[in-house]
Amino acid sequence: MKAWKLTRLGGELKLVDVPTPEPRPGSVVVRMQTSAVMSYMRQYVAGELPVYHAPDRPFIPGGNGVGIVHAIGKDVWHLQPGQRVVISSHFVAGENVRDPAQMLIGITAAGAADHAMQSDWPDGTLAEYALLPASTLTPADAAAGLDAAQLALLARFVVPFGGLLRGRLAVGETVAVSGATGAYGSAAALLALALGASRVVAIGRNVQALQVLAEYGGGRIVPAVVTGEIVADVQTIRDAARSPIDLAFDMVGNAHDPNMTLAALRSLARGGRLVLMGSMAVDLPVPYTELMLNGWEILGQFMYPRDAYRRLLALAGAGALDVGALRPVIFGLTQLEAAIERAADAPGIECVLINHET
Repeated sequence: MKAWKLTRLGGELKLVDVPTPEPRPGSVVVRMQTSAVMSYMRQYVAGELPVYHAPDRPFIPGGNGVGIVHAIGKDVWHLQPGQRVVISSHFVAGENVRDPAQMLIGITAAGAADHAMQSDWPDGTLAEYALLPASTLTPADAAAGLDAAQLALLARFVVPFGGLLRGRLAVGETVAVSGATGAYGSAAALLALALGASRVVAIGRNVQALQVLAEYGGGRIVPAVVTGEIVADVQTIRDAARSPIDLAFDMVGNAHDPNMTLAALRSLARGGRLVLMGSMAVDLPVPYTELMLNGWEILGQFMYPRDAYRRLLALAGAGALDVGALRPVIFGLTQLEAAIERAADAPGIECVLINHET
């Protein structure tokens, strides 16, 4: 089969011929149909993301996608050949321990146990066939009306879904999304509406991108253009909200200052929650006294629960989540390098996909 191999982070990415994988116990071989390219894939391949850890040998990158079950190994009882599945990159060890190892397949791992897991499962999805743990696959039966490209768009929604669940978003609440012009921030704003938010304040600095996002949601997505001046930005966010903000969701990527995050925090109503799912190159200075007096919660969240894709598929299949709000841009498997360049500069509502079947 054809597969993209990366020698190491910062090394050579090359399309090569490799043997089609055979299933092993607890695994499934998937014939890949479509996958989504990460917005930061160019930096990842170039080795410019120091917190990321790759296998210690050449590997197939890529962590998500949609495909058809080709073959199953022993100890797989529910998935069947011919069944369409959605692939999650988030793989958690199955042992019944307090803190099981976890990794992002084809992307990264952290910690000794996670590195051992990555060594056992080094390869991802940027190939014609992928060998994957059965627990990372979700049958797509609940969204049978969606094609492979539409299903692949769910990769954008599943990450913020984990954060909105962690923040206990309730129907009728007002949500503020920091970094709303980014890939996952845009999806978070759209998903919050699907989950019942009455109003979403989309926080960012790119006026045009915020206006494009605000076109969705029948007036329930309201832009808040911030400048980095915390006091002024808090007022801007509160004016856009028109009511107390119950939940702030932070998806700012690689922020070089904490001001947008702090503005979202200080915009919260008393008892409000802030969920952190982005990344920051500096520390977040927590205002201890304000936090205590207002009863605010700050919640960190990495990825999403195991049943997230199943629940998202149910939402999309019922029409509650409109994946059509995202604009797919499709490249063939041999065009990965061009796709990576496009993804690096794509606006938040654009999603670059790889069609593995062309």
